[in-house]
Amino acid sequence: MTKEELKLNIEKALDEIRPFLQSDGGDISLVSIEDGKFVKVQLEGACTSCSVNQMTLKSGVEMTIKKYAPQIEQVISIDNLA
Repeated sequence: MTKEELKLNIEKALDEIRPFLQSDGGDISLVSIEDGKFVKVQLEGACTSCSVNQMTLKSGVEMTIKKYAPQIEQVISIDNLA
């Protein structure tokens, strides 16, 4: 899988997750893919202060991304840089 195909697959996974986050007033964006194994995402809106965002990240986001891109080992949430 090329880097571009990997990015497209991860974006598809995020598109699947996004409606659930948006229904709670949040969102998610892809920040980077490192070494083809690690995905950095940024939770936005209500998701940044949500007390269950790490659980959401691991159970929902990481699982969905791995469904589309099995080679991904870990999904890392970065804090809002603003």
